[in-house]
Amino acid sequence: MQELRDRIAREGQNLGRGILKVDSFINHQVDPNLVLAVGRELAQRFAGRGVSKVLTAEISGIAPALTTALALNVPVLYARKTKPITMPENAYRASAPSHTKGHFVELMISPEFLQAHERVLIVDDFLASGQTISALALLVQQSGATLVGIGAVIEKTFEGGRASLLSQFNVPVESLVAVTDMSDGRIIFGD
Repeated sequence: MQELRDRIAREGQNLGRGILKVDSFINHQVDPNLVLAVGRELAQRFAGRGVSKVLTAEISGIAPALTTALALNVPVLYARKTKPITMPENAYRASAPSHTKGHFVELMISPEFLQAHERVLIVDDFLASGQTISALALLVQQSGATLVGIGAVIEKTFEGGRASLLSQFNVPVESLVAVTDMSDGRIIFGD
């Protein structure tokens, strides 16, 4: 997606240790027009998969997941990282390391919102090692629902997440922009 690639090239910052800062337009301050375009593109790529729900992790995955769900005309569900008092004790749970937080986070979903008859598309802002997306997929498995695809706004291909997800879940994995190298302060894009 050229518009997204151009924006990363112009405003993205390589902070080292594989961290790509896109806070000015994706995951702190959100450019609504860009994220609407992202959602439309992801929805188009998964249009034939019979998606009935889009799943993401709070918080930075919510904007692209919401616009994807809007384009598909289905609900969006986000896994919580802190259990509210309204969530039942039998919530689905999985944990994953957070690259930017530096520790493991627990992801939780209330069973009333993810049921066995659903066909789930996971959407997140980044695909890096794939561990957060893998945890989301495990939540889908716990519910008995069917995972039909994985979409990411930005993929850091050098972290190997795609191969890991494909071997674990055998569903289509799509990313809108691939970053192939971030060594020496660079941001190098792939095809």
